[in-house]
Amino acid sequence: MKNILLIATGGTIASRPTVSGLAPQLCAEDILQCVPELESLCRIDTLQLMNIDSTNMSPDCWLRIAACVSAHYDQYDGFVITHGTDTMAYTASALSYLIQRSAKPIVLTGSQKSIYSQDTDARRNLYDAFLAAQDDALHGVLLVFDGRVITGTRARKTRTKSLNAFSSIDYPDIALLREGRILHYIREEKPDGAPQFYTELNPRVFVLRLIPGMNPGVLYSLLDSFDALVIESFGVGGLPCYESEDFLAAVAAWARIGKPIVITTQVPHEGSDMTVYQVGARAAGMPGVLQAHTMTVESVVAKLMWILPQTRDLSRITSLFYTPVAHDLLRFI
Repeated sequence: MKNILLIATGGTIASRPTVSGLAPQLCAEDILQCVPELESLCRIDTLQLMNIDSTNMSPDCWLRIAACVSAHYDQYDGFVITHGTDTMAYTASALSYLIQRSAKPIVLTGSQKSIYSQDTDARRNLYDAFLAAQDDALHGVLLVFDGRVITGTRARKTRTKSLNAFSSIDYPDIALLREGRILHYIREEKPDGAPQFYTELNPRVFVLRLIPGMNPGVLYSLLDSFDALVIESFGVGGLPCYESEDFLAAVAAWARIGKPIVITTQVPHEGSDMTVYQVGARAAGMPGVLQAHTMTVESVVAKLMWILPQTRDLSRITSLFYTPVAHDLLRFI
């Protein structure tokens, strides 16, 4: 039997009703007791790292989770991290950069309903997560939910209440889980050697969602408070003209002090391509302007936070950003 470590962080799966709504109150042992069939699947140890609503998850928490996996990596065959659904995709992306080239599965899961509830999805998701964590063919950071195995950098929460809450954006599911078995769609060779752990993140990254008629002055107001900016643009990506070049001037101000701007799209699928329209091509040729292409917003944010502690040189930032990690950047459209 495999040895698996359960790292509990809170979330809906660990919640009980309170007078002001659901709140994480159950510990890791409480959760495990709700799924007794896990005893025959693998040997499990538990670690209660935190017990928070995932709305309160932060880059400091991501570093604590990664450090916990690092400290126990040699002792276990795999890891299951229970987590709230609202920010689980961000955490999956962040851990994909903080823990690279892991030959062991590091599986995040949670639920839309508390394990305390009778009609919960928590028991199935938890069992499936341990099934994935002890599977010999899986490795790296994964998100398991509603019978799907999703690579960490491609996951996004696409439904707020339904049990099939997560989607793999523009990339196939790694595997499916049905009736206690795993159907593998994609099999990849496991990386050789020890994994690479990173211990720093820079949280000074801001995401700005464009709306029609937005005043470009907002870019200047963000300049002193943040070290990188992600602009969620329209369609395939671009910056408004409004009969002036105020947006381009604001972008140039970021580049002059060595702070990158990444242009992505508000559209969920198929990514950005700033070469299509003039409003995109003008911006794409400016120093310090990158585009997300096929990356999810969650991965763009996490990758910038991972890059910035390593370098503040724009050319080096560009190189690292466009170097694929764990299928985050699939191809240039």
